[in-house]
Amino acid sequence: MRSPITRLDRYIIRKFIGTYIFAILLIISISIVFDFNENMAKFATNHAPWRAIIFDYYANFVPYFANLFSPLFVFIAVIFFTSKLAGNSEIIAMLASGTSFRRLMRPYLLSAALIAGINYFLGAYVIPSGNIVRQNFETVYKNKKKQTSANNVMLQVGPGVIAYMQQYDNTTKRGYGFGLYKFEQKKLVSHMTATVVQYDTISDARYHWKASNYKIRTLKGLREQIDHGTELDTMIMMEPMDLVYSKGQQEQFTSPELLRYISKQQERGSTNVVQYEVEYHKRIATSFASFILTIIGASLSARKRKGGMGLSLGIGLALSFGYILLQTVSATFAIQASFPPMLAAWLPNILYVFIAYFCYRQAPN
Repeated sequence: MRSPITRLDRYIIRKFIGTYIFAILLIISISIVFDFNENMAKFATNHAPWRAIIFDYYANFVPYFANLFSPLFVFIAVIFFTSKLAGNSEIIAMLASGTSFRRLMRPYLLSAALIAGINYFLGAYVIPSGNIVRQNFETVYKNKKKQTSANNVMLQVGPGVIAYMQQYDNTTKRGYGFGLYKFEQKKLVSHMTATVVQYDTISDARYHWKASNYKIRTLKGLREQIDHGTELDTMIMMEPMDLVYSKGQQEQFTSPELLRYISKQQERGSTNVVQYEVEYHKRIATSFASFILTIIGASLSARKRKGGMGLSLGIGLALSFGYILLQTVSATFAIQASFPPMLAAWLPNILYVFIAYFCYRQAPN
């Protein structure tokens, strides 16, 4: 039985993957040198131990940025090795042997599928746990301000149940000026107030809070019952992560956790989930971008040019940086201008599909 993967396919796949890994190692190595040079004074000032710098920061810095800029690495790899094949007249020989350009794209797309699958798995399930360690390091040793408090927080914690805190401190997991309102058929039936509520971080159960100096008013028609005390253990369906948002927090969730968090916040009527929705869709869209940029890169660099790969590389880098810029701008619009999160994440891909189609139509046959 004839193998679906021919010698030509294996040759191109080997070239593609090898150049892709080389591009990652080269660019990330340069990035580490520049990053360390920029932050060396901060590390020294804040007495960052070498073990933390290497294993907590850079060990998680490398996979995060490699995955974040993977489309750029794919683009560079495709243009670099394809231009070299074209310069050596190997592309001409392949096409002259009767292989169509469409058939020639098969090993490119197989390689892109492999890279896209690995990138999505890492970005959706592996890298988020490393982001927690990296961001905690940055907070301690790079003097990055982290949001640790919130004022006038109001959220729905259950059907018809609204919680309010005048002030919340995430460092101590303590809230002040607390109120819990329960409604039935748009009528207030219960109202609890407490001067202080403390989240129990050592409890085996989630949503465990301790209320101090509490008062509970229960309304039954025209009658009112009041209970009060110094301390009350209670279950309130909210957690510290629901009360304070810190920059980059959405990167700490795996994709299933993102979906659960978004669903929970939307049920509560919260509007502060746009960045989480953008992050969820961006992980899928960025992986899919490997196919689009592979087609563009192969189409641009497959033609043998007198000047070598310079022109192809220049156009390719301009397009890849344009993709990253468009991705950033569309995500900003989604967060600040009520742009649909899914459309914001996929907008660069939608536009670049047309560019890929145009380049493919202009490719040599």
